Parts: sequence; C-alpha cells; structure tokens
Amino acid sequence: MKRILISSLFALSMPLLAQENATINIHANEGKQIIYKEIYGQFAEHLGTCIYGGLWVGENSSIPNIKGYRTDVFNALKNLHVPVLRWPGGCFADEYHWTDGIGPRDQRPKMQNNNWGGTIENNSFGTHEFLNLCEMLGCEPYISGNVGSGTVEELAKWVEYMTSAGDTPMAKLRRQNGRQEPWHVKFLGVGNESWGCGGNMRPEYYADLYRRYSTYCRNYDGNNLYKIASGASDYDYTWTKTLMDRVGHRMDGISLHYYTVTGWSGSKGSATKFNNDDYYWTMGKCLEIENVIKKHCDIMDQTDPKKQTGLLVDEWGTWWDEEQGTTRGHLYQQNALRDAFVAALTLNVFNKHTDRIRMANIAQVVNVLQSMILTNDKQMVLTPTYHVFEMYKGFQDATYLPLDLTCDSMSVRGDRKIPLVSTSAAKEKNGNIIISLANVSLKNSEDLTINLQGANVQKVTGRILTSKNITDFNDFDHPNVVEPTDFNNVKIKKGELKLKVPAKSIVVLELK
Repeated sequence: MKRILISSLFALSMPLLAQENATINIHANEGKQIIYKEIYGQFAEHLGTCIYGGLWVGENSSIPNIKGYRTDVFNALKNLHVPVLRWPGGCFADEYHWTDGIGPRDQRPKMQNNNWGGTIENNSFGTHEFLNLCEMLGCEPYISGNVGSGTVEELAKWVEYMTSAGDTPMAKLRRQNGRQEPWHVKFLGVGNESWGCGGNMRPEYYADLYRRYSTYCRNYDGNNLYKIASGASDYDYTWTKTLMDRVGHRMDGISLHYYTVTGWSGSKGSATKFNNDDYYWTMGKCLEIENVIKKHCDIMDQTDPKKQTGLLVDEWGTWWDEEQGTTRGHLYQQNALRDAFVAALTLNVFNKHTDRIRMANIAQVVNVLQSMILTNDKQMVLTPTYHVFEMYKGFQDATYLPLDLTCDSMSVRGDRKIPLVSTSAAKEKNGNIIISLANVSLKNSEDLTINLQGANVQKVTGRILTSKNITDFNDFDHPNVVEPTDFNNVKIKKGELKLKVPAKSIVVLELK
C-alpha cells in the first residue's frame, strides 16, 4: 500500500510518510460552485418491469396505487427528493413514437419492444402518465426524443404538444386528451446513443442531424428547452471533439454514458456472488470515471473555456448478469452493498466536477440494473443503492467545499490504484455542512481526522450504511439486511473531528 494525497481538484498518486490516521482538510470558506441537484437524477426506460409493474400498475390494479402509480414506489421516490427523471429511454427512445401513447388507453396501439426482450407493450404509460408523475414527484422531466427512427416533424410536434399554451394544433390535441395547461419540460435529449442503438451513426453525420432536429424544437410560451446532444460512450473522445467542433453552443449539453461492467460480451458476473478481488476491481473501474470525465472536459474546454455547455452523465451504474429465472433481456439484477459503494464513490466524483457536470442519471430507477427499488407483484424492497441516494440528498443544490484527503491506497487488478477512503463535503443552504465518507477496505477500520478550516461546529449527527458481508443485499423475504443506522462515534475538539469509520462502510455526517 501507499499513502496518497487527493486534493479537491487533482488526484496525485505519490508515496508519503506513513501516518496512523487518514486526514481530511476541508476549506469551509472557499466553496463557490453549487452542486446541481440534477446530478442526483434518475432514469426510467421502457425496459423489463421498470415501467409496468415498477412505476405503473394502472388505477384498476389490486396493488395499492395513486392514480395508477404504485403507492409504495411513489412514496419511496418522494422521499429521495428525485430532482429529474429521464424517459422513455435509452435505446427504447429511438423506436418510440409518442402519438401511440396518448388518448384513451384502451385505444392505444400495442408495440413490440425490439431492444429489450421483444416484450409487447400496450402503451398505457405515455406522455401524460410520465409528465403527471413528474409533477406529483416535484421533479423535472427529461424527455429523450426519437432521432433514430423518427422525424423532425414528429419531435417538433411532441414539443408543441407538451409545452404550447396557445391555439396550436398540438395544444388543441393535448386539451382533447384531458390536459388543459401545458407541462413544464426543461430537458430534451435529441436522440440517444446515436453511435449505437440510436442509429449506428458517425459523429459527423449525427452532428448535422442534431443541428437540424434541434432547430425545430421550439420554445413555447416561456418554456425554455435545455437541449442535450447524444454524446459519447465512455472512452470515445473523438465523438465529443467532433460535436464540440461541429455543433458547439447550439447544444446546451452533451451526454456521456459510463457503466461499471466487466465487458460487453459473455458473463458480466453475478450481482451477489463475487470474491474480494472482484469487489476491489469494481471499485477501480467505477473510480476510472473521473479520468474519463476529465478527458472529455479537457476536450470541451478547448472550444468552451467558459463551460457554457454542460456534461450530462445520463446513464451510469453497475451492469451485472441478469438474475437466474428472470426474463432474458429485462436486465433485472440484485443490488448488494458493493453497488452502494459504486454509488457513493461515483457521486463523490460528480460532486467534485460540478463546474462542468450539470446532470447525472443512474440506470435505472426500478427493477433494472443498479436500481433504487425492486418490486414483485405487491412486494417492494429498497436496495442499498437507494439508501446511498437517500443519505446523500443533502448534497442537492449545496455548495461544494474543496478538500484535501490523505489516505492509504492499494493496487488492484487492471493496473489501477484506488484510495481506501472516498469523501465529499458541501455547505447546505441552511449553513450546515454535510460530509460523505466511504471506507473501501473490506478488513480494516479507518481512523480519520477531519480539520474544518473556517467552520465553527457545535453538533454532529451521522448515519452509517454497512453490513456483515460486502455481498449482502435486501430481498423480499429479508428487506432490511442492508439499511442505515445512526452513527455517533465522532469527537469534536477545537474545530477538529476524530472518528473511526468501520471497514466496508459508508458514513454521512451533518455538522451544525
């Protein structure tokens, strides 16, 4: 192992003199950048049982619901303070034709979900159902438009249908379907993964398509669209450079997709059956997102030094093998304490780079990949990842506080080095300071000293997320195996905090 110093701006891998404690110096008076609440966004695709059975069961279901939305899932999401929800895809978006999902539900045409298992969908969850859900949750909708198989006219009319308050054809149609006033729709994705399932396009071709499609997506009646170009998959820096050069400030944001996955062919490994080496490899892979972000940001800085164009990591998270006995192509996976660490470490990275990152959307909200919630008929369970998002919700719209971290690191498979402590700090609007701490080590507790430069702390409260085994998870028979508990092992003395963070645990402190 080595000792490394990680500043709030740079990660330096360098040997230092051995110290007994890890130390964090937080510069409480130097915070300038707001952590966009949309970094804590969610993603709901028509995939598996994310929509049907996850979010939506219909008003006539025996499952308790609020206007067709599952009551238990709705309340759980309400508690997360979800800031933004992306829909309808994903790959599904570029085969989705919005007019199939409006009007009387019993008259809507069915469709086959060609991307995800060939499932036949009845389109009972469409534009009205999605946008009404966002209103009820108090979150911003993020619409992914169909560029792959759609037309400019189709997307332009969808925007008009959703946002026009005037005496226009699409506004009239919306009123006929029961919605008098337009919805507020801020975020619009012009296609999805246009380099792959969204059309297998070259970046030069997509850049021209974006310019065309975005031109006809109008701002109606005070609704100002934030238009997002379909960006790169992880290491495709050429795609980002091409769009920055050829589209530039015609796009408000550009997306980035990054999954913590062992590979795209063959087995990706089990979500719950893995060894210690697999766990540490996963930590290294998820932390690699920071270097990927930096490289994309460096490219964006060349033509946009004032950072007017946002980077949106609108798909991220773990991707393991589907659980045995589930429908092929539905991407249903369990969610262990390991996944909670991926969430915690990744969110700490996003907080640090909020000068460029304007949004992030973990994939996906219910029953798919690294989800917040799992459902099975009338049963529901919250995952370890859900608990991380709930513990971290104080970071939304808080002011990021720069910090310096000195801690041990270790080498892991894949020629990566990982720090054994991950942290982030911010000042909330009420003046309190929130600090996240993740001890990655599976065996050793971490003695931590936190120096608060420029803060007068009188009281500290905290919660901890951990379990006996890193492979532990919550299921319908055992829903509370991994859940937060109070953490009180913090001592305050002369502006300094001392605490012991147990092995494989995630701690969030609130300082008053």
